[in-house]
Amino acid sequence: MEPNENSTHKDYYKILEVDYDATDEKIRLNYRKLALKWHPDKHNGDSDVTAKFQEINEAYKVLSDPAKRLEYDFTGIYEIDKYSLSEYLARFKGMILTCNGLGISQTSIWTEQLTDTNDLADE
Repeated sequence: MEPNENSTHKDYYKILEVDYDATDEKIRLNYRKLALKWHPDKHNGDSDVTAKFQEINEAYKVLSDPAKRLEYDFTGIYEIDKYSLSEYLARFKGMILTCNGLGISQTSIWTEQLTDTNDLADE
């Protein structure tokens, strides 16, 4: 799949304000909440609001379709330098966890850093 010009550099999960492992139900609920909040009719057709609304719809079309979501997850454009460590690990944990099948130990400095980061976030 060649990246769509509109989808390049967009993180659909961040647009819909959901975690990278969000359930279909969570994606649907957040989409509805954001679509109501950013609907152009509520903002007198403001062009910025219309663009945001279209972006939300674009993200939902991809993440609500299991095949499109899987394809997006594996072929999307990733700007790794724009993620914090915890965001990076959350975003790519599916791919990272498969490394254990390659003989890489499950416990590592990455795991310790993620645990430390999550402990700080909980405080």
